[in-house]
Amino acid sequence: MTTHREPLDSVLDAIGETPLVRVHDGPDAVPVYAKLESFNPGASIKDRIGKYMLEGMLERGDVAPGGTVIEPTAGNTGIGIAVAAGQLDLNAVFVVPERFSVEKQTLMRALGAEVINTPSEDGMPRAIERAHELAEELDNAAVPQQFSNPLNAEAHYETTAPEIYDALDGEVGALVAGCGTAGTLMGMARYGREQHPDTHVVAVEPEGSLYGTLVGEDREEGEYKTEGIGTHDTSTNELFDPELVDAVHAVPDEDSHAEVQRLAAEEAHLVASSAGANAVAAKKVARGIADGEIDAPYDAVVTVFPDSSERYLSKGIYGEYEEWEG
Repeated sequence: MTTHREPLDSVLDAIGETPLVRVHDGPDAVPVYAKLESFNPGASIKDRIGKYMLEGMLERGDVAPGGTVIEPTAGNTGIGIAVAAGQLDLNAVFVVPERFSVEKQTLMRALGAEVINTPSEDGMPRAIERAHELAEELDNAAVPQQFSNPLNAEAHYETTAPEIYDALDGEVGALVAGCGTAGTLMGMARYGREQHPDTHVVAVEPEGSLYGTLVGEDREEGEYKTEGIGTHDTSTNELFDPELVDAVHAVPDEDSHAEVQRLAAEEAHLVASSAGANAVAAKKVARGIADGEIDAPYDAVVTVFPDSSERYLSKGIYGEYEEWEG
C-alpha cells in the first residue's frame, strides 16, 4: 500500500512516496514526524536501496543480467534486494547471521533468494567476509555491500529526503535516524544541509553500540536487542561521515521496547525496535529545540520508522521486556 494514485507497471514503481505522519507524543511547539517505510512493497525502507543499488550496478556493469548478487544483511536489505532482483533478471544470495528474524529469512526465500546463515557470535563482519568469498567463487557475481556502497546513501539523497522536504515545504529543523549502515541518515543529512546548512542531524544507536566513538563520545561496548541499527566494529561502517552529524544518541533497549509498545497502544503504529529508538531520540531532540537547548532552523523534527513489528512477533516484541529476544 502506497500513496500512489495511478496504475503502475511494476512493483518497483511502487517503492517510495511513503506517508509522513506526526508522532503525537512530542512537544506541541516542535512537531515530530515519522516516515512510514513499511508502506513500501517489501515493507521496509530497504526496498529503496535494493532497487537503487541494483539498477546502478547493472548500469555501470558491475553485474550483467542473469548474474548473481550476494549480500550480507540483517534481513530487510535482503528482502529489498530480492524484490528488485527478481524484476531485474538477477539471482540473489544472502548471508545472514543466525540471530536475525526468522520472518525476514522466510520472506527472502519466498522471493526466490538463497539464504546462508553464519554464526551469531561472529556478527556482521563474518557475514560480510563470507559474502565476498562466495562472490569470488561464482562467475558474473557481485556484492552490493550496503555498508560501503555510496549508492546506498545516494538512494536516500535522491528519494527519501526530497519526499520529506516536499511534504513539509522545506521547513525541516532536525533529521534523526538510526544507523546500521548509516546510509539513510547520510543521504538525508547531505540533502538537508544543502537545503539549510544549520539543519540539526542526530544519529541513533542502541546502548552497547560504538557509533558514538566516531564523534569523540565515550561508549562501553555491550550486547543489545534492538535490531537493524548499531555497530560493534566501526571499520565496517564506511558510509558514516562524522562531519554530517551533530550528535549520536544511544538509546537503551528498555526504552526502545517500551516506545514500540506505546506507539502501538496510543498511536496505532505497528513498528519495530529501531523505530522505537528513533522515536525516543526524535522526541528528545524536539524537546531540546522547544527548550532552546538546540538551535535548529525550523520547528519540525523528522525521523523514519524503517519497518513493521509483524516481522518480530516470534521474538516477543509485544511481550515483557525480559522475554523479548531482540
